[in-house]
Amino acid sequence: MALEEKNIKLGTFRKDLGEHLVDKGVITAEVLAEAMKLVGLDENQKRRKLPEILSEDFRINRDKLYQEIVNFYAFRSLEIAPEEIEEAGVEFIKKELLALPDSVRDSALEFRVMPYMVDPNKAGRLLVITPDPTKPEVYRIARKFQYPKFEICYVKLSAWEELWQKVNIGRSEYAGFSADTGETRIESELDEAEIDEQALQDEIAKSGLVNLVEKVFIDAVRVGASDIHVLPKGEKRTEFHFRVDGKLTLWYTQTDTRAEAVSAVVKDRAKNLDRFERHSAQDGFAQFVIDGKTVRFRVSVIPVVGKELKSKFESIVIRVLQDPKFSVNVKDLGFDPYAEKYFVKAISKPHGIIIVTGPTGSGKSTTLFAALRTIMDPTKNVITVEDPVEYYIEGARQTKLNPKLDFEGALRAILRHDPDIVMVGEMRDKKTAEMGVKLANTGHLTFSTLHTNDAPSAIARLYKMGVEPFLIAYSVNLVLAQRLVRRLCEKCKAPVKELNREMYKKLGMQDEEFDTATLFEPVGCKQCMKGYKGRIAIHEALYFTKEIRRIILQAGELVDEESIRQAAARNGMRTLRDVGMDLVKRGVTSLDEIASVTVEDD
Repeated sequence: MALEEKNIKLGTFRKDLGEHLVDKGVITAEVLAEAMKLVGLDENQKRRKLPEILSEDFRINRDKLYQEIVNFYAFRSLEIAPEEIEEAGVEFIKKELLALPDSVRDSALEFRVMPYMVDPNKAGRLLVITPDPTKPEVYRIARKFQYPKFEICYVKLSAWEELWQKVNIGRSEYAGFSADTGETRIESELDEAEIDEQALQDEIAKSGLVNLVEKVFIDAVRVGASDIHVLPKGEKRTEFHFRVDGKLTLWYTQTDTRAEAVSAVVKDRAKNLDRFERHSAQDGFAQFVIDGKTVRFRVSVIPVVGKELKSKFESIVIRVLQDPKFSVNVKDLGFDPYAEKYFVKAISKPHGIIIVTGPTGSGKSTTLFAALRTIMDPTKNVITVEDPVEYYIEGARQTKLNPKLDFEGALRAILRHDPDIVMVGEMRDKKTAEMGVKLANTGHLTFSTLHTNDAPSAIARLYKMGVEPFLIAYSVNLVLAQRLVRRLCEKCKAPVKELNREMYKKLGMQDEEFDTATLFEPVGCKQCMKGYKGRIAIHEALYFTKEIRRIILQAGELVDEESIRQAAARNGMRTLRDVGMDLVKRGVTSLDEIASVTVEDD
């Protein structure tokens, strides 16, 4: 009889499983109706679920019942014969169990969880067996094993118990029992210090944490921080750090308030974050109006370990996504004359690819967005592929990657979307690199990024990815390497007191330049961060001339980076260090700053 005919009102989750068991002939609709009346808490406040009720109260064959349950939830099912498992397999199980904390082994026995073997079809993945994989405790125990990847598999209860006897780890060996001392209770690590949520909420209400956290967001925007770090340092100590001009600085320390309370308030201010989930990584976002401007924040949360095992610490990093402070003209990006000339020339072509390189936080996205805003007009279809979308570009169609849309899939779709200009967030592998090059070679102007130390090494990186030399030579318009260096504070910077000529000369300064250069060093005042305030970009622009294309086409086993570098220099290209040293000579930044962000072969 169909469930609808019995007029049974069930939650969607249980109704689907119940219908499945009825459809497979494991139980009848009448049995399901009676069993559903018992789902929930019994008189001892013990939570009981449908499978347990069917097995214990209605005497449904356990093996048949759970086989259908694991099929329904798509768990892997293993048929094991304990008597056939060799001694090496038994020793492996015993070794993995003994590597666990005592309390976790106790829980493994309670919830019938056992490591079985490393998956022969996938290196590094541990197969964990249990007769009831639906219990959430099984997953939490499986995470405690030494393997970063695991798969929970179902085995029959009789097989599990027989194998446990063969492993023969007595309870007294691991669960805190001793013939001399008697029974000692050890709290399960899985349940350690369960958070009293009401007490936590009371602490939040009386501590003024909400106002504190909101003020931190406001301060971060006003001082121009790119990131906020919320770092627990103890049970009742949490530090707030701001990343200003690329450097982390302690901004505020909150004491006498539990770290969990601080984390809870921060997570409450964002969307897509579960305040009560403290065991897994989470990503969320927030948006506030600060000083009349809408500012977005991207929030990342990960669990971290502290000295106090009873505390559940979480590290939180918040990216501040303020609209870039530049006009639509690339002149405001601070290019030197050569770099500006060839960058504008490259982005003005109807097709080809422009690659911006540099480490994380070097301003690559800002440069790309400025370029897009410079060349965009209503006659062009501009599409971006980003992960995540950090800045909104008026007039562009921005695509955010998700679990159902990866880079390769997005780029293939874009080819069918009639684009004129395409921005690819990053060329991460051969597939995305080849797709980007294909876009450039099929009449599209393409922008993308790579992580390399300088401009010539980007060509070698593409070559090592597997992109053919002729595709690189004829698709790339320009490679732009970029760094951000801190500006000396105009209020407090002072002339260099002890001039180390050898160090300046090592970084490219000539003897005759010491008489004309204006060299300064940081001091520090109330207006700045340790002598620096704001940042400026330095660029290395490698424009693809005929000579450079010929060098790439003639590449054999390796791309000759030095030949490319020399050819570019003959055309007028200046290295990052050369451009940076010009700023040093003009008193814009310090020698230490340039030395820290540029690297050249000695």
